[in-house]
Amino acid sequence: MSDSRAVVLNRIHAALGSATPAVVEVPRDYERRPLTGSGDIARFAETVADYRAQVHRVGASEVATAIEALVGTGSAVIPADLPPDWVAGVRTVVDYPVVGIDVLDSVDAVVTGCALGIAATGTIVLDAGAAQGRRALTLVPDHHICVIRVDQIVDTVPQAFSALDPSRPLTFISGPSATSDIELQRVEGVHGPRTLDVVIVGVRR
Repeated sequence: MSDSRAVVLNRIHAALGSATPAVVEVPRDYERRPLTGSGDIARFAETVADYRAQVHRVGASEVATAIEALVGTGSAVIPADLPPDWVAGVRTVVDYPVVGIDVLDSVDAVVTGCALGIAATGTIVLDAGAAQGRRALTLVPDHHICVIRVDQIVDTVPQAFSALDPSRPLTFISGPSATSDIELQRVEGVHGPRTLDVVIVGVRR
């Protein structure tokens, strides 16, 4: 060992002392329940918008109209168990049997549901559950339209983790896919859709 290294290590040892460091208790009493009733819908909408996603608040009877307007004259791939009334009037490709990457790359959008949304971070979480499909569906198409009910919104990240099944394939999405190079130039669409529309169902416009 070099003399300089020995000096540094001896100084560290002397500063720490010979006694065993005390155990530091880390509080884990996170808030896991919404403060009042369901999650804060207005805050969720605001934080989602902060990530450059588009937010659409609709009633239950307006979902199909909203999605049709977002897809336009294009086509959308959907999970096999997506509620059919969500995409009435939309030209769809059902992911059953499983379609290839070339098909996913050729459609204009993907429409899915989600497991839940987090108001504090503006995050939607997918777990491959009902109306969500496999992970590739929301990674390859350039436009993701995600439908979330107001009763799926929680306030905090700890609340989300307490509600999620850790054994499922979880995907956390906060806004459109984006990255930045060393010069801080933002590039969207590198790791997933460059456009994200979040349709919140249960809140009238």
